Amino acid sequence: MSIPFIDLQAQRLRLGGKIEAAVQEAVVGGAWVMGPQVRQFEADLAAFGQAKHALGCANGTDALILPLIAWGVRTGDAVFCPSFTFTATAEVVPWLGATPVFVDVDAETYNMSPSHLEAAIEAVIAEGRLKPRVVIAVDLFGQPADYPAIKSICDRHGLKLISDSAQGFGCTIAGDHPIKWADVTTTSFFPAKPLGCYGDGGAVLTDDDDLAQEMDSLRVHGKVVAKDLKDGQTFDHDPKYLAMRIGMNSRLDTIQAAVLIEKLKVFPEEIETRMRIAARYNEKLAPYVAAVPHLPAGNVSNWAQYTIQHSDRDGLAAHLKAEGIPTAVYYPVPMHLQPAYARFSAGPGSLPVTERLKETVISLPMHADLDETTQDRVVAAVASFKG
Repeated sequence: MSIPFIDLQAQRLRLGGKIEAAVQEAVVGGAWVMGPQVRQFEADLAAFGQAKHALGCANGTDALILPLIAWGVRTGDAVFCPSFTFTATAEVVPWLGATPVFVDVDAETYNMSPSHLEAAIEAVIAEGRLKPRVVIAVDLFGQPADYPAIKSICDRHGLKLISDSAQGFGCTIAGDHPIKWADVTTTSFFPAKPLGCYGDGGAVLTDDDDLAQEMDSLRVHGKVVAKDLKDGQTFDHDPKYLAMRIGMNSRLDTIQAAVLIEKLKVFPEEIETRMRIAARYNEKLAPYVAAVPHLPAGNVSNWAQYTIQHSDRDGLAAHLKAEGIPTAVYYPVPMHLQPAYARFSAGPGSLPVTERLKETVISLPMHADLDETTQDRVVAAVASFKG
């Protein structure tokens, strides 16, 4: 019998009806868009993520574009991001006419390589065609990027820094969330994420008061916000009826916020559980695979995925499927090799670590309710592969 790759129903049952009750309360309340649960969740999320402000939005992709719009990123600007990531990280950049510049990753953590980032920025400056503006670092598979090093590079070149924590929200470096270094942290509440809702949703976190107001305006059609009213001006109608900027419609549904309030309460405990499960995987799988995940000392991952390397990745996947063990291969075609991004790419061979990883990585079942018996079944299936 097959086991689940991510067991969301196990989490729902463990919470003992709390989510169902929260949803019912939101339904009965009737404020189904930007209702009181949204405000509560934003406050809870900001406190958890060590940020002054958290703004809910419709999805993790919108979360990425909101700060870019607020910063005035436009044609002629360069935005640096890893190629070894999901399309959403880079796709928001051409929406604004700007150019994504793809950066290689570290061979052990799979996150943005600071040394290659520095080289990419210097190459753009030397060419003189684009203006470096923003770096988007991704917390791939749940663990934080090297923010101290990346922040130092951004400061030297006067660049804004976004932490794309769609997968990694909750990850820390020596107890600090990425917002300590980033101008903005973004995340996704897609159901499969460690902190996922029952539909779609996202959020932006920042310590910048002015930026928070700007993004609040942008997510609701460019509505008037407090900073727009000068010298005693007032606007006594619904703020959305006075547009101060060209905005968008990206609001978090109240029902999703109600779900997330309950899930955030247990999220710290679930991260601890995921850390234990990952450590046990590492210990038991190390003899049978090319590499188990590397987590630098002092870092905490939420283990959105547990990703190993194997020299015969596809053979292992077929073997595990026959054993009832689901797997996933994330990013078999990195961004710089995808047709839609060819005009932004130096082509095959330009990002050697990324191109090597795409042939070897494979993710195994991982979630906070993965019991040891099931985990041992996964390990035994991997160990039995003779490819």
